[in-house]
Amino acid sequence: MQTPHQGHQESAGHGHGHHAPPHDHGHRHVGEDMLSVEEAHRQIMACFAPLEVEEKPILDCLGQTLAIEVRSPLALPPLANSGMDGYAVRRDDIIGASEDSPRNLRVIGLVAAGQVSDQTVEPGTAIRIMTGAPVPSGADTVVPFEETDEINRRSSGRTLADIDIQADLPLGCNVRPAGEDVREGDLVLEAGTVVRSAEIGVLASLGLASARVIRRPLVSVLSTGDELASLGEQLSGGKIYDSNSFSVAASVVAAGGIPKVLGIARDSLEDMHRKLEEVVNSDLLVTSAGVSKGDYDVVKDVLTERGDINFWSVRMRPAKPLAFGMLRGDPVNGTGKPVPLMGLPGNPVSAMVAFEMFARPAIRTMLGRKRLGRPMVEGILTAPIYNSDGRRVYARVEVEKRDGVYYANPTGPQGSNILTSMSRANALAICPDHLSRKDAGEQVDIIMLDWNEEVDI
Repeated sequence: MQTPHQGHQESAGHGHGHHAPPHDHGHRHVGEDMLSVEEAHRQIMACFAPLEVEEKPILDCLGQTLAIEVRSPLALPPLANSGMDGYAVRRDDIIGASEDSPRNLRVIGLVAAGQVSDQTVEPGTAIRIMTGAPVPSGADTVVPFEETDEINRRSSGRTLADIDIQADLPLGCNVRPAGEDVREGDLVLEAGTVVRSAEIGVLASLGLASARVIRRPLVSVLSTGDELASLGEQLSGGKIYDSNSFSVAASVVAAGGIPKVLGIARDSLEDMHRKLEEVVNSDLLVTSAGVSKGDYDVVKDVLTERGDINFWSVRMRPAKPLAFGMLRGDPVNGTGKPVPLMGLPGNPVSAMVAFEMFARPAIRTMLGRKRLGRPMVEGILTAPIYNSDGRRVYARVEVEKRDGVYYANPTGPQGSNILTSMSRANALAICPDHLSRKDAGEQVDIIMLDWNEEVDI
């Protein structure tokens, strides 16, 4: 259930102007019945692997992972070509050329991009050439227009039957050799490469209209609770709008998956069973609420009846309650394929943080990604993070860089119901479970939520 108010139960600390009881920096007692974040992560990730391969048009592959390596079927460029608009010449003919001592050459033709000249540049001759056009036989250097008297000739009405070369350029200047970018048979893209705009351009430059990639996972998203109202409904007493369906579905998209939003399951056996029938061909089901000790048992009862589900307490704040296991494939989706289920807490921030720590790496594993976690940096806290009960705290912070140093500014009260604190954050600052607090001015590890995780920091 998405409770609108939780108070200090899920509070991760306080921002500026909020007081908390003083604590020392000693070690905290840790409950033996809680799983560590690492152990929960290990057990969950053991159940996921890259999905099947599909072949798609290259433009549809954006953001997916190449399943096989790509070797070039051709050389790029296929022929030596000009890097400038100018004149293709023999370097021997322009040795010593300058504005005061030009070398006059007879112009015997023109070659544009996309054309191949059948003429040969003989001693004393030149061919006018456009950028990208293949360099004619006999030429070994390209002289840009600016290094000739072409502009003066045009302004004075003279013909371009000949041209004065006004610069002594080195051999091969402005000539792009054949195969300079890629040689035929070269390994161009490795398996496991994430397809970005540049990779799509590379594939197109090789003449490849499609690519083999690891398919995106289909993730069903289900909120539970009698207190939830759908968007557009008039709120009645005690009701709140279902935000988790949308924040979780958006998180699925951001992670690279395809969300299937199932809406709201009420706190009844019939409704839960009915919703689970909609988990057709899904690679993962993500639910929210109904997994903590104080919740109604209906969610747990149905999930346990339909599969092998573990209900955990994880040593983290927010997002202590978590469920994970497998739903049996029959009759859930009629395929016989078991569906992994991840049950997130109901509080909105708890759901997002739990998704970040556990569901997102699972989706990225199914996508075949090499990097599963977000980039991390070290930074300086500008306000304390308090840890009252020996759980690892993930505090919502806004990180800014000043004079080469990252500063983590808590985004206000850290209750797990305060969703706006998540929208103001671009990172999560960590207070380890064995510390009672991290003070302003102390260094902390920071998980960057908005950075591109494919690059090294």
